Amino acid sequence: MSIIEVNNITKTFKVAKKGSGLKAALKSFLKRDYTTIEAIKNISFSIKKGEIVGYIGPNGAGKSTTIKILSGILTPDSGKCKIMNMTPWKERKTYVKKIGVVFGQKSQLWWDIPACDTFDLLKDMYDLPDKEYQETKNNLINKLNLQDIMNIPVRQLSLGQRMRLEIAASLLHKPEILFLDEPTIGLDAVSKQQVRDFIKKINKEYAVTIILTTHDMTDIESLAKRIILIGKGEVLYDGSLTKLKNLYSVKKYISITTKDKLEIKHKGILQKNKTKNGYYFIINTALLNISNFLNLVAKKIDIEDVEIENENIDNIIINLYKEFEI
Repeated sequence: MSIIEVNNITKTFKVAKKGSGLKAALKSFLKRDYTTIEAIKNISFSIKKGEIVGYIGPNGAGKSTTIKILSGILTPDSGKCKIMNMTPWKERKTYVKKIGVVFGQKSQLWWDIPACDTFDLLKDMYDLPDKEYQETKNNLINKLNLQDIMNIPVRQLSLGQRMRLEIAASLLHKPEILFLDEPTIGLDAVSKQQVRDFIKKINKEYAVTIILTTHDMTDIESLAKRIILIGKGEVLYDGSLTKLKNLYSVKKYISITTKDKLEIKHKGILQKNKTKNGYYFIINTALLNISNFLNLVAKKIDIEDVEIENENIDNIIINLYKEFEI
């Protein structure tokens, strides 16, 4: 059953043209020329309860516009959107009590006071019963290891600590849907892993539906089984990450350890480099599969060791952008 239904959503913005130089500035001041930009064009998709979906695309693709419409901040020019049987921008007061939003570059925490005070304020904003609030808060504090930072002014905390508090704050009212925009931006490796593990945990334990927008493809690979790729305001791909990898991950990176000298040429071998301990190859598995490649090599040299790496997700997405010319 779908918890989010988006049908043919379109949103345009009127933007003032600005020329360079004093003459253009004076002309613009007296009479402005405008141009219309289509941020998103007839976007449609549905998301089932409990899914984690990566919503990705380059800068200016329309991701933020979509998320703002889904969270009830913007009203589309046309199209329909039903989330939990509500229209976000029409039933916003009721709707926002059932969603959580975390923007990596915008904080909902008060900068000069401890997070515990902001949490208490959010309790009153969402009109949460005392017992329920305390149970939820304590649960979040324990699972996100926030015990030592709850009473420290937010401005004194590290970025990773603040981000964990942001996620906790967005979950105090037990939302059914969580919108995450760049949740690990600027975090170190340990903090990123902590945030990812917690996102997986709340998704599994509470069936929270999560829409994740990020430029960090490791986040996508770690969390989302499905991605929606948007470019130039349109949905270009909507499907499983595994299928996308199978379609575009034809390159394999193979390191062979050997003491022997190797001369080899074959269709499908894209690159061969001599290394300290042997050779490094890039092969196209659409033309030469790994088994046949290794058989060819084994006939010529003694192989001491082999390491095989897949095309990384960043390169797959870059190639996808190139294919769609975005």
